[in-house]
Amino acid sequence: MTQTIAPRVRVLVLLLLAATGLLLAGAGPASAHAALTGSDPQQGTVVDKAPDQISLTFSEKVAMSDGSLRVLDPKGKRVDQGKASNVSGTTYAVQLHSGLPDGTYTVTYQVVSEDSHPVAGAYTFSIGAPSQTSVSVSGQTAGGGVVGWLYGFGRYVSYAGFAVMVGGAAFVLACWQRGSGVRAVQRTVVSGWLALTAATLLLLLLRGSYTSTGSVGDVFDLSLLGQALQTKTGAALVSRLLLLAAAALFIAVLFGAYDKREDEEKRDLTFGLAIGGTVVAAGLAASWAMAEHASTGLQTGIAMPVDVIHLLAVAAWLGGLCTLLVALYRADTPIERSAVSRFSTLAFGSVLTLVATGIYQSWRQLGSWSAFTETRYGQLLLVKIGLVALLVGIAWISRRWTGRLGDAGSVTLADAEETDADGTAVREKERVGAGAAGADSRRAAQLARQQAAVDAARRKRQRDADPDRFGLRRSVLAEAGVAVVLLAVTTVLTQTEPGRTEQDAKAATSSSASSSSSTADSSAAVTLDMPFDTGGEDGKGLVRIDLNPARVGANEMHVYVERPNGRAFDVPEVKVSFTLEAKNIGPLPVTPDRITTGHWSAAGVQLPMAGDWKVAVTVRTSDIDQTTVSKNAQIG
Repeated sequence: MTQTIAPRVRVLVLLLLAATGLLLAGAGPASAHAALTGSDPQQGTVVDKAPDQISLTFSEKVAMSDGSLRVLDPKGKRVDQGKASNVSGTTYAVQLHSGLPDGTYTVTYQVVSEDSHPVAGAYTFSIGAPSQTSVSVSGQTAGGGVVGWLYGFGRYVSYAGFAVMVGGAAFVLACWQRGSGVRAVQRTVVSGWLALTAATLLLLLLRGSYTSTGSVGDVFDLSLLGQALQTKTGAALVSRLLLLAAAALFIAVLFGAYDKREDEEKRDLTFGLAIGGTVVAAGLAASWAMAEHASTGLQTGIAMPVDVIHLLAVAAWLGGLCTLLVALYRADTPIERSAVSRFSTLAFGSVLTLVATGIYQSWRQLGSWSAFTETRYGQLLLVKIGLVALLVGIAWISRRWTGRLGDAGSVTLADAEETDADGTAVREKERVGAGAAGADSRRAAQLARQQAAVDAARRKRQRDADPDRFGLRRSVLAEAGVAVVLLAVTTVLTQTEPGRTEQDAKAATSSSASSSSSTADSSAAVTLDMPFDTGGEDGKGLVRIDLNPARVGANEMHVYVERPNGRAFDVPEVKVSFTLEAKNIGPLPVTPDRITTGHWSAAGVQLPMAGDWKVAVTVRTSDIDQTTVSKNAQIG
């Protein structure tokens, strides 16, 4: 039966790895956790006089470096002066050269949000009148490309390594102290340490390129590495490496000397390892909390300790589950029912902790029930909740299998040494082997190896013969499979803009647009916002029409296409038509010219008569995906 299980295990592992890869690949660039909520001059506006500076306002504080905020003239030449400065709160400004000529100017920014994620974007404004521009910002992304994918993979490996190392050590100390002498368990915990250490070094190397150029060639740029070390995230990664050195000492004591101690010494050592291990594990968890979501936003003084507790509970549950799986499948020493029962209790406590801390984190990151369905963070959180519920359901099945394990189902090593499959006394064979060793040491060594192989095969048959233990192994394997996908979703979630931030940014943008619309109304201009969905992949967005002066005769029209998160949407084609249905006039087609990413413009749009005009916009997002949306506007 074991031979038939092994291929199934390999197939399941491959499927889980494929699912994880799809999740990580589908994550794309890290979503912005700081959103642009305002600018002066505003996007798409035409100012009569050249401004002295450009200012941008974000939803939270950001980190800027040389070149983070640039202003380019129609020919692509920089017209800003030096590094941007913090004017007040979350507003940053850069000075402009004097005497700028008329035309369309492009503002580009690439900053790092307070929770460590890069943010990039661009928009245009005009001085005097709009003009053609040679600037293209279609590739203006942050955290994408090969470097972004590697960074996301490194984050996943670091989370997994932390869970396996901390959860495996906790499993040995709290549930199965005999496991400290089991080679398979030792390899599992050490593998977790190696994975976390390697992933941390990788993240540190990638950090500079990830938050700036995104180029693979800049990964080993020492100047970028130096800049990364001076940031909050860089300090957190260095702290993690120092704590991993302490963790290595902990692992060496746990697996090197722990199993050889007497019972009284082992109790004292267990207490010391538990205290020291908890301190090290909490420090490692804090290296995430101090640099990511918990470190910014509401109630950071509460959020960071809660995040540490949440990560420790995740590690105790999922890492312990991984170690239990190894013990059930790979350990020569069968694990006792009591050890499985203790882990079941530990896992139950971890789940309760996860629920309590998860509710607080969800409230803090979402802020409203609507954010569950209206934001990507909320949608991913719903997937995570579903996976946790599935995992708890499978864990309940595992708990039932554990309860059905009898004393006979837990064959101890001493029992396995007493008899072999034929009922022959093993110790008698060992005495015969010892006699043979006196006559021929080479023959004795060969017999010893054969006997060890026979003993291992016998113990494995005895272990696998128990149907209750077999059922437990299958349910724990299913738990581990769901845990792999759950960890991937969690990794993507940490790279996604929190729902509260996204909705606040949208509200601020809408408020700014309303203010702009009110100003436009005073000059008889019209602004129309129309959501669209072409039905294809990445086909949702918002199209905004600015028509000035919205009167009979010639008008100037600007079309802005945005993604749901407010970023400029680089679509291949936009068409506009005007229809006055009451007078059977139209549709009058207008094909605007592309100015820059997400910005289209047309001058001299002739509207021959006053009335309630239907403005229809056709947006094409791919070769086959397009849609038409419309809204009425009062002209004249």
